[in-house]
Amino acid sequence: MMYCIVDIETTGGVPRESGITEIAILVHDGERVVKQFQTLINPQRPIPYYITNLTGITNAMVNDAPTFKSIAKDLYEILNNNYFVAHNVGFDYSFISHYLKIHGFELDVHKLCTVRLSRKVFPGLASYSLGKLCYSLDIEIESRHRAYGDAKATTILFEKLLAHGDEKLFLKPGTKIATKM
Repeated sequence: MMYCIVDIETTGGVPRESGITEIAILVHDGERVVKQFQTLINPQRPIPYYITNLTGITNAMVNDAPTFKSIAKDLYEILNNNYFVAHNVGFDYSFISHYLKIHGFELDVHKLCTVRLSRKVFPGLASYSLGKLCYSLDIEIESRHRAYGDAKATTILFEKLLAHGDEKLFLKPGTKIATKM
């Protein structure tokens, strides 16, 4: 099993009402990144102005991008039967599993949330938002609020968590993780 460190950008906050505009996945073997996947996605709906202001992703940028349907099989093959790691994992997982299910793929993954793990490994910080946490831990974020930039920063955070965390927090690949999400 690998750790798939995921970040997405979306048109809103609810999967049934919003689309995915960008995804990045860095596949980590516990020591280093061994594979990367990244693409803009045509959400097949307009991107709200406030989302464009936040991410910089415009309707013109995604107009000719692949649809989720066209990349669903590739995403499923990368993610399925691995650890799904994200900063606020519930958000990213809810979108990806929702859209995979629509296209006939049932995701079977164990989820790890770098927000929750950071609170345990680095207690007492003022904030555990990705930007503030990375600032506290001296992790540079290139292209904040873009999938690859945030996924790369989350990967560095994940590596710091692995290096500083109690072994009880991280189960070895192949070990079942009980999550309540």
